[in-house]
Amino acid sequence: MSEISAGPGDALVVVDLQNDFCPGGALAVPEGDLIVPHVNTLLAHPRLFKVATRDWHPLGHMSFEAQGGIWPPHCVADTAGAQFHPQMHSDRADLLISKGTREDVEAYSGFDGTPLAAELKSKNIRRIFVCGLATDYCVRATALDGRREGLEVVVLKDAIRAVDVRPGDGDRATREMRDAGCAFAMSVDVPE
Repeated sequence: MSEISAGPGDALVVVDLQNDFCPGGALAVPEGDLIVPHVNTLLAHPRLFKVATRDWHPLGHMSFEAQGGIWPPHCVADTAGAQFHPQMHSDRADLLISKGTREDVEAYSGFDGTPLAAELKSKNIRRIFVCGLATDYCVRATALDGRREGLEVVVLKDAIRAVDVRPGDGDRATREMRDAGCAFAMSVDVPE
């Protein structure tokens, strides 16, 4: 994809770039921290409305193994693991979206149970650039829900990483997003 002119009507959605999803975290995505420089470049973009989503789980969240879920405890609200990666310029986000805040509801998507869709609509956003962690879970769900909301979605390939619980999950998620009408680009295709 060649250069994309970003401006009014465009938003950046940084998905869950949190300590627990980076190397050393409770649910680490391999090389998850390597996307931080790309994300920071995007967060410095002067013409994008910038959103950062985060898992913000209660201690007894249904996705945790102790409650019958498939994941170890991660991104528990107000813990170090739930904080954004320390090198991420999270202070540049215009909107913070917390998801998965109820014990009894799973929420992979930044749109699930949050005001994200309404906030984007109120700003006349028509296209979102999606990056973050992990390709095969929260990035995938956010991108697909963005399409369901009628938005153009561009997934930034160099600013995502997959957890690949099953080998190939990231590739399968990419195909699913493409089949749903998501475009793919590199972060350098969105110049300042």
